[in-house]
Amino acid sequence: MSEEFCILNRIRSPEDLRRLPESDLIRLAAEIRRKIINTVAASGGHLAPSLGVVELTLALHYVFNTPKDKIIWDVGHQAYAHKLITGRRDRFHTLRQYEGISGFPKRDESPYDSFDTGHSSTSVSAGLGFTVANHLQHCKDRVIAVIGDGSMTGGMAFEALNHAGHLGKDLIVVLNDNEMSISPNVGALSSFLSRKLTGKTVVRFKREAEQFLKSFSHVGENIWQVLKKSEESIKGFFTPGMLFEALKFEYIGPIPGHEVGKLVETLKNVREFGRGPILIHVLTTKGKGYEPAEKRPGDYHGLGPFDVATGIPVPPKDEHPTYTKVFGSTLVSLAEKNSRIAAITAAMPAGTGLLDFAEKFPERFFDVGIAEQHAVTFAAGLAAQGMRPVVAIYSTFLQRAMDQVIHDVCLQNLPVVLAIDRGGLVGDDGPTHHGVFDISFLRFVPNLVVMAPKNERELQDMMFTALNHPGPTAIRYPRGHGEGVGLEKAPRLLKIGKGELLREGDDLLILPVGNRVGPALEAADGLAKLGINAAVINPRFIKPLDEELIRHWATKTGRVLTVEDNAKKGGFGSAVLELLADDGLAGIRIKLLGLPDRFLEHGPQSVLRKIGKIDTPAIIEAALGLVKTD
Repeated sequence: MSEEFCILNRIRSPEDLRRLPESDLIRLAAEIRRKIINTVAASGGHLAPSLGVVELTLALHYVFNTPKDKIIWDVGHQAYAHKLITGRRDRFHTLRQYEGISGFPKRDESPYDSFDTGHSSTSVSAGLGFTVANHLQHCKDRVIAVIGDGSMTGGMAFEALNHAGHLGKDLIVVLNDNEMSISPNVGALSSFLSRKLTGKTVVRFKREAEQFLKSFSHVGENIWQVLKKSEESIKGFFTPGMLFEALKFEYIGPIPGHEVGKLVETLKNVREFGRGPILIHVLTTKGKGYEPAEKRPGDYHGLGPFDVATGIPVPPKDEHPTYTKVFGSTLVSLAEKNSRIAAITAAMPAGTGLLDFAEKFPERFFDVGIAEQHAVTFAAGLAAQGMRPVVAIYSTFLQRAMDQVIHDVCLQNLPVVLAIDRGGLVGDDGPTHHGVFDISFLRFVPNLVVMAPKNERELQDMMFTALNHPGPTAIRYPRGHGEGVGLEKAPRLLKIGKGELLREGDDLLILPVGNRVGPALEAADGLAKLGINAAVINPRFIKPLDEELIRHWATKTGRVLTVEDNAKKGGFGSAVLELLADDGLAGIRIKLLGLPDRFLEHGPQSVLRKIGKIDTPAIIEAALGLVKTD
C-alpha cells in the first residue's frame, strides 16, 4: 500500500470514509489533493475547481448517508474528490480518456452520481425536483444541491431558489463561494456575495463588539447574550443572508470551507435539526493546496498536461494558432477600424479569446456572467441602437439562448454576430460539451446567415463579412488548432450564399462543411488513386446554400456525399436533401455523413470522428459505396 496515499487507498466508498475518525479527514484531504494534481498533470482536466472543494466533499459524504441522501453538483467540474471516494479511485487515472471515467458526474457511471451535469446553474432546480419527489413518495432522504457563486449569476438558479422558497420543502443548498466561475465573477450579485464583506468585516465586527461588551463585566455579558440571540438581524444587515432569507431560505454562514471540523459540525446540525429550505454559505479558495492554481485559478480551471513542480503546461505539438486565438486577434484588428464593434461573453473571456479585446477596448467589452440568454438579448439591444455586437459563446452553451436568438435577434433582423466556438466534437469534456447540434437548431431560423470556415484564414473572411452584413449572422468554428495556412492582413468580403469549387470531378460530388473540408480533399486524393474523380465544394454557407453551384455539380455527377461535424439529423446534409427534393432532381444518389443519433462520449477528437464516421477513411468508404452501387 502506497504510504503517500495510505488513507485514500482504504477508501472504496463513503461507508469507509464514515468509519474514519474525524481527525483523519485533514490528512485524507491532503492525499486527495496530491492524487488530483498528479492525475491532471498527466492527462489534463479541471484542476482548480476540484482542489477548492476537497474538504467540502469529504464533509458532505462524511455526514450524509450517500447514496440514499443525494448530492447534486452544479456544473460538475469540481467532482474529482467525489469520484475518488465513491469507488472510482482505481480508475481515476483514466479520467477524461476514451473509455475511461468522465470528468463530470454521470448517473450511469456510479449510483453516487445523482444527476448528470456539465452546464451551470442547474443543481438547485434538479435538487428541488428530487426533494419534491421524495416528499410525494414519503421518503425522508436528504437532498443537497451544491452550487458555486459563479453559477449564481445564471438566472435559472434564482428561478429555482424562488420556487424552493415557495414550496418550503427540505432542500439543502450549499453555496460554494470562491469568487470565481471560470474567469473572475462579474456583476452586482458577485459583489454582494463577496467575502470582502461577508468574511473579514463581519467576523472582525462581531469579535470587537464581543470584547468591548464583555469588558463591562456581568452587564456587558448579558448584553452580548441578547445580541447573540438577535444575530440574525446583524447577519441580515451585513451578509447575503437577507437576500436568501427574502427567498424564504434559512441562511447559515458564511463558514470557512477548508476547516473540515467546522464543516462537519455545521452539516450535522443541519442534518439533525434543519427543516425547510436551507442555504449554507461556504467560503473556499479555488485551486487550494497548489500554489500556481491558487495564484492563477483561471489559468488552472481547465488545462492540459503540465509539470507539477513548475505548473508550466506541456507545450502542444501543433504550433498553428487555434481558431479561438484567430477569432480574438481578428476581432481586435477589425475593432480598431470600427468603433461600433462590441464584444460580449458569458463568463468566458479567456476561453473565447477575448482577453486582448477586453484590454484594448474595455468600454466595448462586456462579460455578462453565466447568462447566455441575457448575453444574446443584450446584444440585440446594442444592435438596435446602432452598434455591431459580437457574442462569443461555445456552441453547447448557445443552446441555452435559443429563444433569444429567434425572438430577439432574428425576428427583428438585427445585425448581431454569433461567434460559435467549439462547433463540433470537442473531445475530452464529452457529451455535455460537444457542439454538435448548432447547425440543426440554427439553420431553420429565418433571416439568419450561418457560416463555417474551412480554415483559419476563411474564419477571418467570415468575420469581416458578418460585421458588414445588415442582418444576423452565425459563424461556427471548431475547437483546436487551425490548418496552418497563415493569416491575412486584410480579410476579404465574401458574397453571402456563395460556395467555392475546390476540385472538379465527374464521378461524385463531396460537400464537406467547415473542418471536414480538409479530410474531404484528402479523401478525394485517395479516391483518385482508385480511379474515381470526385468534385469537392466548400459550401462556406450552411444557410443560405449556394443552390446553383450544388445543383450543377449534383446533376453533373449524379452522386452526392455530404460530410459534417454535427448531428446528421436536421443538419447540413438535410438541407441539401431538401434542395434536391424541391428541385425534383430524381435519380441523384445521396449519402449523408454526420454524427449518429446518440450522445458520443469523451475522448480524443480523432477517435470520436472515427467512431462518428466523419474522418477521411469514412469519407472514402462512403464514396466507394455510392459509386459501386450503380
